[in-house]
Amino acid sequence: MAGKTDYKNKWQSENRERINLVVPKGYKEAVRQHADMTGESVNGYIKKAIDERMERE
Repeated sequence: MAGKTDYKNKWQSENRERINLVVPKGYKEAVRQHADMTGESVNGYIKKAIDERMERE
């Protein structure tokens, strides 16, 4: 019987993709602080920034 983790992993592998991002030391914490100030997750904050840039271009 598959557990919750197995189900979530299967769902994510079928519906999501990962992008690895390498940043300078300290940058991750700065992004985390800004995300916290806006009440967003780091992932949501970065995705919103990318979406806004793609719309402008």
